[in-house]
Amino acid sequence: MTAVRLALLVFPTLLAATPPAAKNPGYVYSRAGNPADATPHPSPGYFLAGGGADLDEGFRFLCAKANGGDLLVLRAAGDAAYNPYIRGLCPGLNSVATLIVSSREGARTAFVVQAIHHAEAVFIAGGDQANYINFWQGSPLQDELNGAIARGVPVGGTSAGLDVLSEFVYTALNDTVTSAQALADPFDERVTLDRHFLKIPLLAATVADAHVMARDRMGRDIVFLGRIVGQNWARTASGVLLDEKTALLVEPSGKATVAGTGSAWFLRTPGKPENCAPGEPLTFHNVSVYRVAAGGAFDLLEWSGTSGVAYQINADNGVLKSTQPGGSVY
Repeated sequence: MTAVRLALLVFPTLLAATPPAAKNPGYVYSRAGNPADATPHPSPGYFLAGGGADLDEGFRFLCAKANGGDLLVLRAAGDAAYNPYIRGLCPGLNSVATLIVSSREGARTAFVVQAIHHAEAVFIAGGDQANYINFWQGSPLQDELNGAIARGVPVGGTSAGLDVLSEFVYTALNDTVTSAQALADPFDERVTLDRHFLKIPLLAATVADAHVMARDRMGRDIVFLGRIVGQNWARTASGVLLDEKTALLVEPSGKATVAGTGSAWFLRTPGKPENCAPGEPLTFHNVSVYRVAAGGAFDLLEWSGTSGVAYQINADNGVLKSTQPGGSVY
């Protein structure tokens, strides 16, 4: 979040409903806009953001899908800085609210569940995805989120919020892992994976990651894919990787456009790794990659793109190489 947006934090907000009085309820709710809920019919779609500076185009996409309804920002820590930012971008929305759910107790409350149920769009902010897993998994909040997706409510997420949108999730429960650490030992205690947090059919058998080139995360994502197919979570697994200031705007048909200033990488496994064992560096050959720069397109259903670059990545004893001229993995 930029300093300018942080400066917009303190301003009067309207609440659609006053949460029931409670001691340490485990959530904080702040709303800007109409205090009464709207009841339009939203259109499904997905706003996958790669972190860094927020992308106006992506939020306008999500707002348009909300069809003049109520947009809800979900997070486990932080503030309500998104409220004025999104209201400024999307004045046609009925309201923008931020719901900070910071405990398992909060994720079980009726108010939290109802706030999600009445939203016409949901955006999961960045932060620490371990909090989302620790606080929300196995709760009514998680159930209601999946219910919203099934009803066709558009959903987005950035950074940690992006990571939890895919079927397979890098949970970061034991702190973050670098590419070098993961490639050296795919079973390093920091390589923590889970599945089925959210159920978005277009992101089935997929792991998503953000800040990819900025933080050199290609290696760890290759490891995640190797672990997923190696432990039989999927016969074939895919990766949707996004750089900062970049987003994938996905229609329910699977057709997506890359917006922003960076690139998106679409990975797919050829089978199981040659070697993915505890305490040993990864060997995994012929992982296919398709890189699409901003302005290009990709079809998640057909798994094909236009205006992109196709190549393969090989991991040999923990060292990545690609078939691109010069050997760059990006």
